[in-house]
Amino acid sequence: MENNRTYTILNISDLAKVDFSQVGETSANTVRKSIDETQFAIKYNTTPTFISDKAVTPIDVLNYSEVLALMATDAWSTNEE
Repeated sequence: MENNRTYTILNISDLAKVDFSQVGETSANTVRKSIDETQFAIKYNTTPTFISDKAVTPIDVLNYSEVLALMATDAWSTNEE
């Protein structure tokens, strides 16, 4: 269920470090990116090892309602969506 997942915002420079077998997205092509493409979001139920072992450092860690609010901002969506 979406409400039980953790959502994490990462720098786009960390995209190659993501192990997609540990997150809800399937590839670099399926992550949600910010409008300026400097950040992206992933979701998961269990903290991925690439985060827990500090291979990547999250910009932010959010719950479902927080990520919905973030995705509604101008930095993540356009009026056309």
